[in-house]
Amino acid sequence: MTDRRLWSYKEIAAHIKVQPDTVRSYRKHGLLPPPDHVESGKPYWYADTVRDWVASRPGNRGRRDR
Repeated sequence: MTDRRLWSYKEIAAHIKVQPDTVRSYRKHGLLPPPDHVESGKPYWYADTVRDWVASRPGNRGRRDR
């Protein structure tokens, strides 16, 4: 099943248990995938995009939160 909910920095941060500023820093340093949608200059990612990114992060040892 595809999860097309759009997540902001806040939702991503809650998912990976960090502060939103940490997620902003990840994006600034190219560690976050490109946003799936931009509205009024604010980036958003599909929940599936974030989950796939989390699963592929180094040190994750293949863990998937699906």
